[in-house]
Amino acid sequence: MPDTLPVTLQAVQDAAARIKGVAHRTPVLRSRTLDELVGAEVFLKCENLQRIGAFKFRGAYNAASRLSAEQLAKGIAAYSSGNHAQAVALAARELGTTAVIVMPEDTPRAKLEATAGYGAEIVTYDRYTGDRVAIGEALAAERGLALVPPYEHPHVIAGQGTAALELIEEVGELDALVVPVGGGGLIAGSATAAKGLLPGIRVVGVEPEAGDDTRRSLAAGHRVSVPVPRTIADGQAADIPGELTFSVNRRLVDDISLVSDDQIRDAMRFAFERMKTVVEPSGASGLAALLAHRVAPLPRRIGVILSGGNVGAERFAEIVAG
Repeated sequence: MPDTLPVTLQAVQDAAARIKGVAHRTPVLRSRTLDELVGAEVFLKCENLQRIGAFKFRGAYNAASRLSAEQLAKGIAAYSSGNHAQAVALAARELGTTAVIVMPEDTPRAKLEATAGYGAEIVTYDRYTGDRVAIGEALAAERGLALVPPYEHPHVIAGQGTAALELIEEVGELDALVVPVGGGGLIAGSATAAKGLLPGIRVVGVEPEAGDDTRRSLAAGHRVSVPVPRTIADGQAADIPGELTFSVNRRLVDDISLVSDDQIRDAMRFAFERMKTVVEPSGASGLAALLAHRVAPLPRRIGVILSGGNVGAERFAEIVAG
C-alpha cells in the first residue's frame, strides 16, 4: 500500500475554497431530545439542505469545475442512482455545459424528474443486470464526454470532505463522526478532513444490513462484493466499495455499524416529527445508528452527516408508514 493517501486535508481545504459561494454552507441542527435518547451531544450536519438536496453537489462541482474549457465544451457524463446525477446535472448547468447521466430505471421518480429538470439527458439501465460503470464509460468514449464518477475520483472525494470540514469548523472538537456509506466517497473525504483536523477522532461508517460490502471488505482487508442490496436506502445500494475510496477507508475508518430498514424508518420519522426536517433513507442511516444504539463505545460529542433529503412526498409517506 502506498505511504501517502490519494486525498489530503489540503485537497479538501482547496475544494472548500473552490465551492465557496456555489455550494451551500449547510446548517448544523441540535436536539435536546436526541441528546437524551442517545446519551451524548449530537451535531447533525444537514446536507439534506445542500443544493440538489444532498452532499453530492460538493464533489461534483469540485471535479467538474477543474475540467478544461475544451472538455467543458464537449460536455460531461456520469452514472448515478440519483443524487450524483442531480449534482452533475446542476454542476454542468452552473459551468455552462451539458450532461448525460446513466441512471437505474427504478430510480425514485423525484430523483429522475429533478435530474431532467436541471437539463440533463438521462439514459436508463437495469441495476440488477446492467453494469453502470461500463455503460457510462462507453457512452463517454462514444460521445467524447468527460466522465465524472460518483466517488472514484480524488476531486470528488475531496469535495465531499468539505461537509465534515465545515462541521468541525463550526462546532469544534468532536470525539466521533458518523457517516453513511454507499460507494465510500463521502466517508473517505470526511475521514480525511476529520482526522486531518482532529487526529484522535473516531470515524464510524453506517451501512444498511442488506448492503454491508464495506464492513465485509474492511474485515477481509480487501474489497468484497455482495449481491446488489435490496433496501429502502437506494443511495447505499452499492455491491462493492470503490477501489480508490477503499484505499482511503481501510486506513482511516475505525468501524462500520449496520442498521435495518425499520431503524432507518424510525430515524426518518424522528427527524420529521421532532426536528422538522426531511431526510431520505440513505441520509438517515447515520442518525438511525445512533438512535438504535449501534455506535459503541459511545463518544461524548458526536457529529453526524445527514447526507441527503431527496425523497418525494408520496414515497416519504409510504416509507415512514411502513
